[in-house]
Amino acid sequence: MAEITSKRRGEILRGIFHILYKEPHGMRAKDLLQQLETVVPPTPFENDVFEKTKLRRYEKLARFHTIPTVKAGWLVKEKGVWSLTDEGRKAFEQYTDPEEFERKAITLYRKWAEEQVVDDEETDDIDEASTLATLEEAEESAWSEIDQYLAEMNPYDFQKVVAGLLRGMGYHISYIAPQGPDKGIDIIAYSDPLGIKGPRIKVQVKRRADRISVDGIRSFVAVLADEDVGIFVTTGGFTRDAEDEARTHQTRKIMLIDMKKFFDLWVEHYDRIPEEYRRLMPLKPVYFIAPSE
Repeated sequence: MAEITSKRRGEILRGIFHILYKEPHGMRAKDLLQQLETVVPPTPFENDVFEKTKLRRYEKLARFHTIPTVKAGWLVKEKGVWSLTDEGRKAFEQYTDPEEFERKAITLYRKWAEEQVVDDEETDDIDEASTLATLEEAEESAWSEIDQYLAEMNPYDFQKVVAGLLRGMGYHISYIAPQGPDKGIDIIAYSDPLGIKGPRIKVQVKRRADRISVDGIRSFVAVLADEDVGIFVTTGGFTRDAEDEARTHQTRKIMLIDMKKFFDLWVEHYDRIPEEYRRLMPLKPVYFIAPSE
């Protein structure tokens, strides 16, 4: 990979960080890499394809170059969305020279690698880049389909899916709102069948594309009694102000669940979720040999 210099790797990395710096909630990798071309246009070498896979080098190499920044704690890749950590934002501000930026990431990566089990066998960089990029793309494609499936689900089916998750987690559902106005509460649950032990759990479910604002959280809080626990589930996520409001509220216990958190809980408790609810969002695990990290 002699055609890719340290300076060029740094330019690509800083291009990625430049885009993500303006996106506090992160960005889908596919959209990010498309936008990257306008910020850091590919060279003829990068625009060419790998001989073995016939896939364009640019996207694969961009993914591969980000590996040290992930291990350095600067970049997070989760369910197809890339986002900067606070450390990553500070690094982008501090190391403005592309080569220095890349060298610092490599230094932190090597520090991480020293703590790992090292494989003495040499690996071809291009093959490894292609393998890692393909794995990332497969994971991103799977999550994109799940995300789209949930986003297009009938709102009342999504409400049932949330109720099914709670049942799989061992809670007892006493109320699921019928179609029509719900007065801010979609599900009521308890930790025991009679609702004698523990607090009453009130759940609001929103299947929408935009993020829930702080006003949405305050409206939800208004329907909670002092002893209630509130759970807000939404497909669109929450604004930073909404998250702060829920985390720092003095008189109410509120849990915010976005699609990433919901999906992780669904997978964790899948075997205990009643079959009638699993049919609404069935999953099938696929296993493969993962590259070394």
